[in-house]
Amino acid sequence: MAETINWNALIEDVVAGRWKDPKTGAAANLPFQTIELLETTEGREADLIAPLTLGNRIAVVSDVNTVEVMGQRVAKALRAVADIDEIVLPQGLDCDEATIQMVREKTRHAAAVVAVGSGVLNDSCKHATFLDGRPYAVFGTAASMNGYGASTASVTLASGLKISLPSHAPRGIFLDLGVSAAAPTWLSAAGLGDSLCRSTAQIDWWASHRLFGTYYSDVPYLLQAGDEEPMLAHAPGLAKHDVAAVGHLQRVLTLCSMGVCFAGVSHPGSMGEHQISHWVDMFAGDHHTGTTHGQQVGVASLVMARLQARLLDMKEPPRAKPTLVHEAAILARYGAQLGPLCVAEMRKTALDPSQTEAFNQKLAEIWPALRRELRPIAMPVARMEAALKAAGGPITGAELSLPRELWHDAIRYSREIRGRWSFVNLAADAGLLEEFLENEW
Repeated sequence: MAETINWNALIEDVVAGRWKDPKTGAAANLPFQTIELLETTEGREADLIAPLTLGNRIAVVSDVNTVEVMGQRVAKALRAVADIDEIVLPQGLDCDEATIQMVREKTRHAAAVVAVGSGVLNDSCKHATFLDGRPYAVFGTAASMNGYGASTASVTLASGLKISLPSHAPRGIFLDLGVSAAAPTWLSAAGLGDSLCRSTAQIDWWASHRLFGTYYSDVPYLLQAGDEEPMLAHAPGLAKHDVAAVGHLQRVLTLCSMGVCFAGVSHPGSMGEHQISHWVDMFAGDHHTGTTHGQQVGVASLVMARLQARLLDMKEPPRAKPTLVHEAAILARYGAQLGPLCVAEMRKTALDPSQTEAFNQKLAEIWPALRRELRPIAMPVARMEAALKAAGGPITGAELSLPRELWHDAIRYSREIRGRWSFVNLAADAGLLEEFLENEW
């Protein structure tokens, strides 16, 4: 007899405000009204949407990939509670200003939007309804990312800069595990890749806190603590469309997004590894083969894990030199629009001579303790790689089909696009990054 799993355990306690920050006693400030992980939503769509009071006319937005899988079913079921406009977006869209405007135009007569999809489709509907002041809900179709419940949207601006823009979360999030499991396996592998950054992001974030006094919270990691191991153990099932494997993955993705709500920032699951992925999305140009954010983050997490392990194996601390901000080179690399923005971001973590002296002194003082603190946080690189490979995800820059030099540039220059300190900064300022890159691809 198959094991019955309560996929909403702990999640429902967070939503209800029963699970609180152990230190402050505060409940999560969740931006959404409800979230449910269901083995199937079929036959329950109207009952799930009705309590959200979305209005008398709803636009159900799917795309060419999700319309037959789930979009038509949701639209048909919701006719019991509202007049329905069915919108099907074309293939190959990015979440950019043009797509967001398209969604606004196509759904303009509706009081609310119900998105049926993930990634680009969800973010496009999220930001379009935010701009118009309309509510929305989402039926997730893949375990490919942790952003269903985020109150930001990842948007590519007309300038080419990819940033997280303030937006709003859906009122309701409904994750159909059967549909997610039936999705192409590379989508689930991408979700696993996005989850594997827990350890690398936590190491970057904790080290930044210890060295610079930046804000840190361990609450996001307490939330995920009991679910990471089952997710990894079930990783091979993702390549076999196994519902239980996808359920364990969706739990971690959901708990990660809830952790961000507690922390109030995206740092718990987005540090050096995400900057590498964002650099690829922004600057790979014609060399970008259409790999997704999660696929790129998975590979970048392996890179960061190797880099972190290499530095933490050093008995004596790395010694930084003042950060070289080659302003002319940055402007030449990114152009007149993005160049100045990247210079400004780079300067946020750059060390001048006096700051470098203070940094080296601080690092020397805490290095033995910092190594002891970070080692339990780290997930063994071999474990990360084995899980990702078993799920069918790429594990190298070459498997992302990126040229070797471009992949190196993504790692090398990743700190130029967002002012978050990571072990890339430490390796670069200590003159150790180029040697490390020789074996990466």
